[in-house]
Parts: sequence; structure tokens; C-alpha cells
Amino acid sequence: MLAKRPPMGWNSWNTFTDKIDEKLIMDTADAMVAHGLLDAGYEYLVIDDCWSEKERDENGMLVADHEKFPHGMKYVADYVHSKGLKFGMYSCCGVLTCAGYPGSFGHEFDDAKYFAEVGVDFLKYDNCYGASMENKLAYSRMGLALRACGRDILYSACNWGTNNVHSWVRSVGAHMYRSTEDITDTFHSIKKLACSQKDKLVYSAPGCFNDIDMLVTGLKGQGNIGFGQGCTDANYRYHFAYWCMASSPLMIGCDLRTLTEENKKLLTNPILLRINQDEEARPPIFMGNDDSMVAFKYLSDGEYAIGMFNGWEKDLHIMFNFYEVGLMPSDNCAFQLTDAFTGEDLGIFRDFVHLPVAQGDARVFLAKPVLL
Repeated sequence: MLAKRPPMGWNSWNTFTDKIDEKLIMDTADAMVAHGLLDAGYEYLVIDDCWSEKERDENGMLVADHEKFPHGMKYVADYVHSKGLKFGMYSCCGVLTCAGYPGSFGHEFDDAKYFAEVGVDFLKYDNCYGASMENKLAYSRMGLALRACGRDILYSACNWGTNNVHSWVRSVGAHMYRSTEDITDTFHSIKKLACSQKDKLVYSAPGCFNDIDMLVTGLKGQGNIGFGQGCTDANYRYHFAYWCMASSPLMIGCDLRTLTEENKKLLTNPILLRINQDEEARPPIFMGNDDSMVAFKYLSDGEYAIGMFNGWEKDLHIMFNFYEVGLMPSDNCAFQLTDAFTGEDLGIFRDFVHLPVAQGDARVFLAKPVLL
């Protein structure tokens, strides 16, 4: 089964938009391996929009841009595969892609065949210039085409959360689906998208995952979705921690050639990735409000994850009363907490925790039940 766990990888859009070429993609493949991202589980390298010529060929087939990709797309795919990575590409359910390149409307089976021949392992399928009243049909057509193409291709349906996508997208063959508007490198955007999905994560499960959008971790205001200085490192911790607690796909969007040690440490945090990649992918129980949120997540190994998220522009102490998830003081059971960011054993807590969380930041803990 494809997508037993939330897919992980890198996508070109957030930083590079149309400024993509053969060398960039190959350099990025090198960087994914050199930084240990492949070893951490980031296996997909995905080229987003703007990779093709503006017109199909005389047979109606897609053609890679001759200047950006002079050796053709299979050459690039073969290089990515030689690094142990999987290769992803982009199309759209409309007559044009979002950037104005040929879309797959009416060409779904031809395009799926092209992707298979190139050696594609992942298709991001966008939602521009299509028939809005036939959204489900459009995504089902590509689902059928991918299954008929003769190659296993992970199907990433990017319809921005429209048309109640969470209620039907699993039925059209998708393995992950965008559930939100586009993210930007701002804390307002991160918090808005995170809070918008609290009641929708129950639709996400192994085989088809709710994609809250690509990661902005490490952008620092660069690229086409950056504004000013971008987010703080605290905001990136909030962002990455929530996406991990939500079992969202993790698609890095920054320039990996200039990845800082601080951001690499966050993106490869073993405890957070363990939470994200938990085989049961259960949604959290949410408590509190959007500004002082607590998330409690059942894990498959008998432990739990606790996330505390401070959405205020001031430092807070956030309370988690264990009764909120059903643990009574009379049960003689407590939680031993390990800090996900530092690895520190914080000791045993009975009945509740009440801990400081900096503004725009998060804290996450592994919680092991202890009988007293």
C-alpha cells in the first residue's frame, strides 16, 4: 500500500517557483542525501509547476522545457533515483496549470503514461482552470489514469480544501490531499491553517493523509511566499510540531543548499518524526482554545504525545489537566514526560501539567504511563 505513513520529501514551489532547472534539482538531490534528510525519511523530491513547455507537442503530449531541462525529464528522474530518492512531478486538473502551462484536463491518461515513462513516483495534482462543478470527477479521472499507467505513483490531490474534499477524496484514489489555502512564511498563516484543521483530522488515516500544506521551515522570508524576515525559529517549532502531531505529510520547501544547522536539527528531530510517522496516525484530542492549545495523541506503542501551542504574542503557562482525556486522580496513574526538543526526562506528573511556553512557540512531550 502506498502512503502507509505520511509522505515526506521536498518540493520546489515555495522557494523557486518558475526558477527551476536541471542543475537545481540535481543539486537538491545531493543536498537531501548530504544533510541526512533521506536517512530521516524525506524520500520524495518533487518538481512543482513551470517545468514544461507552454504547448504540447504535435501528438498532444507534455514536453519538458528544453532550456530548463535540456536532457529531458527522464534524465533528471534517473539522477534522483540514483541517489536513493523518489521523483515527483506536477500537473493540474484544469486546461492550464496555476502558472499557465498545459494542464491535464482531457489528457489524463496520456499524461499518466508520460509520468510513468519518465519514472515518476509522486504526482502533485493542482486545482486551477478546471470545471468547479466537477471537482470530484476531475480528480477521479486522474485517479483512474494513474492506476492504469503501469507504475505505482503516489497521488497528491491539491484542491486547497474546497468542495468538502476531506469527505470524498479517499474515494477517488488519492494518497494525500490539500485541506487548506496556500501557506505563507508568516506565523498568522501557520496558526490559521493549523487551527482550521482541528475538526477535519479525523478524516486522515493510513492510505490517505490530510496535507495542511508544505513546510515553510527554514524559508526565513525567501522565495515566493516569504514576507520580510519570515518566521522566527520559535514559530517554525510551532509549525513543525503541529504538522507532526497532525500526521500531516512533511514536504520541505526551503533551499536545501543553504539549510542551517538549527533548521536541519528541527526537520530531523527523531521524536517529532516518530510522532508524525506513527503507524496508526490517530488524530489528536484537542483542548483549550486556538491561542493556548493542547493536543493529546495516542501512539501505537502504548505511549502518548502531548503538544502545547502558544498562539499569543506573549509568553504563557499552559495547563493540561489529565482528566480532559479521561484520567482520574483516583486511577493512580501518572505520565513520565520526555521533552521532544531537548530529549530531557522531565520526571513524573500526576493529575496535570502546567508549563511555560514562549510566545508563538510550542512544546511537545512523549508521555509514558506510569502506575503509582
